[in-house]
Amino acid sequence: MSPAPHTKPSTSLASRIRSILGAERTLDRPEDLALYQYDGSIDIALPDVVAFPQTTEEVIAIVKIAAELDVPLVGRGAGTGLSGGSIARAGGLMISFARMNRIIEIDLANECAVLEPGVVNLDISLAVDADGYFYAPDPSSQRACTIGGNVSENAGGPHTLAYGVTTNHVLGLEAVLPDGSLIQVGGKSVETQPGLDLLGLLVGSEGTMVLVTKIIVRLMRKPEAVKTALAIFERPEHAGDAVARMTADAITPAAVEMLDGVLLRMVEESCHAGYPVDAGAVLLIEIEGLRESVDEQVEQVRAACIASGAREFRLAKDAKERELLWKGRKNAFGAIGRVSPAYYVQDGVVPRTQIAPTLSLILDVARRYNLTIGNIFHAGDGNLHPLICFDPKVPGELDRVLKAGDEILEHCIAVGGSITGEHGVGMEKMEMMGRQFSPESLAMIARFKKLFDPTCRLNPGKALPTGHGCREIRQVAHDLRY
Repeated sequence: MSPAPHTKPSTSLASRIRSILGAERTLDRPEDLALYQYDGSIDIALPDVVAFPQTTEEVIAIVKIAAELDVPLVGRGAGTGLSGGSIARAGGLMISFARMNRIIEIDLANECAVLEPGVVNLDISLAVDADGYFYAPDPSSQRACTIGGNVSENAGGPHTLAYGVTTNHVLGLEAVLPDGSLIQVGGKSVETQPGLDLLGLLVGSEGTMVLVTKIIVRLMRKPEAVKTALAIFERPEHAGDAVARMTADAITPAAVEMLDGVLLRMVEESCHAGYPVDAGAVLLIEIEGLRESVDEQVEQVRAACIASGAREFRLAKDAKERELLWKGRKNAFGAIGRVSPAYYVQDGVVPRTQIAPTLSLILDVARRYNLTIGNIFHAGDGNLHPLICFDPKVPGELDRVLKAGDEILEHCIAVGGSITGEHGVGMEKMEMMGRQFSPESLAMIARFKKLFDPTCRLNPGKALPTGHGCREIRQVAHDLRY
């Protein structure tokens, strides 16, 4: 989404923010700003000022200053996003929610929690674990990512196959508009809220409509029994067939994750999780529920995997082995750093019946572009994460990587899927939106954006392709890839 043009903010922005937050919570020195030009994507761009509010009132005050000076705004959580969503593409003011990290209330009677946006995802479940509850959406970065970013990107995770993604677990929001107005949507009794579903609109809006300052999330009771299985296959396509077979047989585990042979070897070398390094692929499957139903479903899953060519199907013997298997899955992205200087992760979605042919397509893309591509993804809902390894110092290699990524996403669209399942559109996939949606649909999305942000200052240059934003984004010299 392109913002209204503006002049580069003078030192008055930093000085006025500093007058509210103090010097310790206001950054404008180049050496400090450099730390905030990244997220987990391959794009970089420098903000002009980074602010660290601690209360909603402080957020309102600094947003009003930005409105008065007509400068762009971008919210930031932990910076673990993978599509450039928290990068200050047009410079301006970056609002970091790192210090708004309180769990305000645990309300077990109503099975919910009230949180500030800087609360780390995993800390929600840890806070209620002793009471027999947990927070279901569990991104692979859950030890670092924050709930505010999860809401902005509508984050998923391995266990959202059965439980749903972030939008299914957010009951209410408090948020600040780009002019400094404060709104509340939803609440603890969200099912009885009248009117339009603004909550559904704002969750997943990628920080382009509001800055979220408070979140009410749903808590769930921990299941009575949990069993984790590892199904081992000679070929990735066979693992894909097993997922389709489970769907056809109406089997819905809590999680079905797939790692192909390329990723298996990287992960095992790094984590020693017990994965077979000679396999073509594995499915990591988790089954939860009442004890009797879990035992029955394990046998159904085993039969589906064996019928699809699994050479071995084994259950984790105890909690320690289960934790180790999941450690390998959760740390897979980090394991790539041992063998590749950089990687580009995609986030396409295909119907589950298209997993096997899509894996074949990805293998063909890797060969044609002379690239190493490992696959790790939420196989149960067809959310693929091809990880394209590359060296940014090799001339022309990044261009090949980007072309390969686009080809994979175009295939996802062609077979009835999507360009993103949980990482968001951000900067990286905004031009792809024109291939996913019709011009009329894009125009409607842009009108919603302008309804909340008429001057297009909130997270500009994101989510919508060039020509469908408010105005053209200003060119910033430090808006570069690597």
